Amino acid sequence: MEVLRNLPGEKLLASIPMRLWFAPAYRNKNDPRDLHYHEFEDWQFDMLLEKAGWKIIHRHKWTHPTNKIVIRPLLRKLHQDIMPFTQNESKISNLNKYSIVIPAHNEEEFIKITLDSLVNQTITPYQVVIVNDNSTDNTQIIIEEYANKYEWITLFNRISKGEHQPGSKVIQAFLAGYEIIKKDYDFIVKLDADLDIPTNYFETILKHFNANPKYGMVGGFAYIEKNGDWILENLTDKDHIRGAFKAYRKETYNQIEGLRPHMGWDTVDELLCHFYNWDIKTDDSLHIKHLKPTGAVYSKSALYKQGTAYYALGYGFWITLIAATKLALRKKKLSYIRYYIQGYLQAWRKKQPKMVTAEQEKFIRNYRWSKMKQKVLK
Repeated sequence: MEVLRNLPGEKLLASIPMRLWFAPAYRNKNDPRDLHYHEFEDWQFDMLLEKAGWKIIHRHKWTHPTNKIVIRPLLRKLHQDIMPFTQNESKISNLNKYSIVIPAHNEEEFIKITLDSLVNQTITPYQVVIVNDNSTDNTQIIIEEYANKYEWITLFNRISKGEHQPGSKVIQAFLAGYEIIKKDYDFIVKLDADLDIPTNYFETILKHFNANPKYGMVGGFAYIEKNGDWILENLTDKDHIRGAFKAYRKETYNQIEGLRPHMGWDTVDELLCHFYNWDIKTDDSLHIKHLKPTGAVYSKSALYKQGTAYYALGYGFWITLIAATKLALRKKKLSYIRYYIQGYLQAWRKKQPKMVTAEQEKFIRNYRWSKMKQKVLK
């Protein structure tokens, strides 16, 4: 049993010769204590696997179906019993300390909903740091109420420029909060302050992380209200995790060297995950209500900065043009293309610093081209 219990990996395919058993064992199905062993039977192997911490998800047993002497039954006698399984929770590693940093600027309208949804999680966060970033409304007062009531919630006040710019400002606030997070967490989460999160959200996220050690990032999907219905916020591909609710394995976060305070931070993190051979898991059963739709308060200068972000990501001109056109069509704003290209060319002329190394840039371009080719060939 110890051998089965200590097997590495998350999946097991077991093959057992049918003639391993020569005499049946006895088991009273109405009394689990009433059993004894003559020889080994298939149900006993099932029981042994389950006691070792494995969960059987499929089994198939071939036996001689008739008394006829023909080729196929003879082959079946030589065949094997195949049972693939995945590990159950007793086998899976039990990492459950997830810490959250929430940048917040003038979020009095929605932050209470977000904090209530964290309080109601089926697995309580290890630590939540809320960075009140120069708010001029009642955001701080609301946070203080929760911090006084729950010891795992901390308020951190930060003074920065009041102008809202996507990317740099929010990540600077996140990084300020990350500095005071206890570093013995298992997973780190960057969360927005305008979300309504399902009560089982982080329990499910933890299960995904624990089930597959290759998952570097895990997340659900954002939904927005439209005409009384909650619909998918259709801004990105289904394999992308929105910047509003990013969850990282600690090792992954460290390897990608944290988050970049730059427009495009929530793209480069995933590209670097792939660069370092981490997998990204999205779960379409997890619906987060996004109470303030993305981009509603972005200025033209922010759109211009998106173009500089494409340059900083190392996309190159043609990938930038394709990506900008795709987003512009999605938002039904063709003027986006002009702002993005202007931003890209300005960054190119000034030779502004990039968020990635030359090796990473080469990987990113090849990766982006391969993804586009896959979509075209579908």
